[in-house]
Amino acid sequence: MVLQHPLVLMFDRYRRKAQYLIAKGWAFLTVSPFFKIEYEGLENLPRTDTPAMYVSNHQSFLDIHTLLTLGISFKFISKTSIFLYPIIGWAMFLLGVIPLKRTDSRGQLECLKQCISLIKKGPSVFFFPEGTRSRDGKLGTFKKGAFTIAAKTGVPVVPITLIGTGKIMPPGMEREVNPGSVKVIVHPYIVGNHPDELCKEARNIIAQDLNNFVSVSRKLRFRGALR
Repeated sequence: MVLQHPLVLMFDRYRRKAQYLIAKGWAFLTVSPFFKIEYEGLENLPRTDTPAMYVSNHQSFLDIHTLLTLGISFKFISKTSIFLYPIIGWAMFLLGVIPLKRTDSRGQLECLKQCISLIKKGPSVFFFPEGTRSRDGKLGTFKKGAFTIAAKTGVPVVPITLIGTGKIMPPGMEREVNPGSVKVIVHPYIVGNHPDELCKEARNIIAQDLNNFVSVSRKLRFRGALR
C-alpha cells in the first residue's frame, strides 16, 4: 500500500480502489482461518462508480474486516485514536478513512462536512449509525448523521445487516475468537429527502433480518431440546 500510494494519489485520490483491493485481500487472509462468510443480496450493491451511503448494525471489531471482503471502496468513519495503532492505523490513513473526535461537537460537524465533500467527489461513505458496538446483540438507536448526508447529497442509502460477528468476537473480549459463521445481507437501496424517514426505514430493514435470525435460532434450539 505504501509503495503504490503515490500513484493512487495521482490517478485515484478519492476512491483509492487499488488500496481497497489490497485491504480486501488482507481482510480475507485475516478472517478466513477463523470463520466462513455467507453473502446475500450482492446484486443490490450499486455500481462501483456510483457514490452511496452504506449503513450497518455494529456488533464487533470483526465488522470492519468482514465488510472489507466486499471489495467496495467506501470511506469508513473511525475514532482518531485508532489511527495511532501500528500497521492498522497506517493502513487506514492510506485508505483515506475519515477521522472522528466523538467528544468534540466541532469535530463531529467537521466529519459530516468532510463526508459530504467526499461524496460529491465520487467516493461512497460507510457509517455505523448506532455509533458504537452493541453489547447485547440488540439493535441500538440510529443517529441521523449518515441519513442527513444522504438527504443533502441525494445519494442512495444501502442498508447492510451483519449477523454472527458479535458471537465470534464479543465486545470487550477481543482476545477470544469463538467458532461460528457470519452472514452479510445487502439490502436494496433506499432514497429520500428526509433524514428522519431514511433513518427509520433503514433501521427497520436491518432490525427485521436480525429479528428473523433470532426467531430461527430459538426454534432450532427448541427442536434440539426436544430431541
